[in-house]
Amino acid sequence: MRSFVATRDTRLALWLRVREFAVPPSMIESATARRAAGDWAGACAAARVDVDLNLRAVAHAHGREFAARVRDDLRHLAPDLLRWHMPRIAPDGLLRPGLTVSLARYHLADTGGDAVHLVARTPPAWADAGQRISLALWDGSRSGDVPYLHPHPHPDRRFRLDLHRHLWDARRTGELAHRSGADRWPGVDRHSGVDLRSGVEQRPGAGRWSAAEHSADDRLPVGVPQESGCAVHRWEPEAALLLGAEGRPGGTVTVRLDSRHRFQVDVGSPDTGPPDPRITAVPSRDRARASLLLPDAATWVLPDLELLHHGLVDADDLHPLVAAALAPDRPPPVPRVPDGPGSPRFVECRGAWHRIALVDGKLTALDHDPVEIRREDLLTALGGPPLPCLRAIDETHRRPECLVDVRARLDHGDAVGALDAVEGLLGPDVLLRSGALLDELEAAVQGRITHGLFRAGLAGTGRGPAARDDGSRRTRRSVRSHPRHASGR
Repeated sequence: MRSFVATRDTRLALWLRVREFAVPPSMIESATARRAAGDWAGACAAARVDVDLNLRAVAHAHGREFAARVRDDLRHLAPDLLRWHMPRIAPDGLLRPGLTVSLARYHLADTGGDAVHLVARTPPAWADAGQRISLALWDGSRSGDVPYLHPHPHPDRRFRLDLHRHLWDARRTGELAHRSGADRWPGVDRHSGVDLRSGVEQRPGAGRWSAAEHSADDRLPVGVPQESGCAVHRWEPEAALLLGAEGRPGGTVTVRLDSRHRFQVDVGSPDTGPPDPRITAVPSRDRARASLLLPDAATWVLPDLELLHHGLVDADDLHPLVAAALAPDRPPPVPRVPDGPGSPRFVECRGAWHRIALVDGKLTALDHDPVEIRREDLLTALGGPPLPCLRAIDETHRRPECLVDVRARLDHGDAVGALDAVEGLLGPDVLLRSGALLDELEAAVQGRITHGLFRAGLAGTGRGPAARDDGSRRTRRSVRSHPRHASGR
């Protein structure tokens, strides 16, 4: 049990990092404004989503009625919300690479009975700089309309959102509370300890949650880890929805937690009814390819729900559409005043505390006159010890305290936020010196070039120039999704 608790804490830490850096508020505001104005293409651009489909070509290939259906879905697509809920991997919470996620299925007679899918794709790991997503249509062929080589162009049967439109369709976001089980699991405000829906104060220690409390019959199926974050209470109804979408009145659905834990949900049929037990573990010898696999979005508890319940985030920290669904009665958000970048920092220099701050767009030692600074620079160039204030400025240029946040923003594709953080610390006219900060920015630029080559079809499979040599990046690239770390997403 101890290992499951530790793993769950790791999983929550991962999702807390994702919620902080993956979808910045500026992206949400811009994408929402453009979507509200009817500019779905502009909303996609604001959310760093590339559109690889042409509605005129779609109308020519499948008719105007089909093109109108696709256009209607695109107009109501919230690309920032899609990015919010896209599958991710440990340890940094980056988008799961090389994935094709089905967003909607359209059944057409002229395709021979095969469905046409509206899909969202992520690039392979070696070309994922910028964390961009692409939209396309897949008609059942190997490559579909992909203008570049994608490792897995067909929709993944485990990571699919066509049965979970509330995770990307602005018309359906109100379903999130019920589909995630939030109506059975109250969200707790991190400051007041008050249920965000009922206003009832929670008792101390009520933040610990057990999956058994929310299973269908309050008894956790044998073999399901109690602290794993599994949405056992939603397995049966979600399995019934999956069977109904496939045109089956009843049957069994496989739930995959990881390579060692798989379960079978038996929904039964209208004639026989559900069996007892309804959820059973699948022996390792019987783990052949299942005909139906429960979507990953239905397998795990919604991360936002767990973060709220454990007091790790406020409702105001969530995506507005998510917060409106999980905490509809919350008070209006209080405007947050950003910290000013001009406040001085103090450095101990020659027995006194001196200030360094931005002056005319440049980080400057305020308590030393220009003549003294030029003299100390010359002495340092000749091999003398640097002045503590100048040493602090130099270290800030090469490896600032905000380097971890800058690196996280760059990893998640938020180049604008990373540059804002750098300019707020060093000024807009800064000339960066060699060091870790400059290396990170140069690697991000090189990664964007690699991604552009991939998008243009000029780069094949394998590790591109964006691949990093340091141990942290090797770890990020080598570790793939583990459900107990990243909800299998």
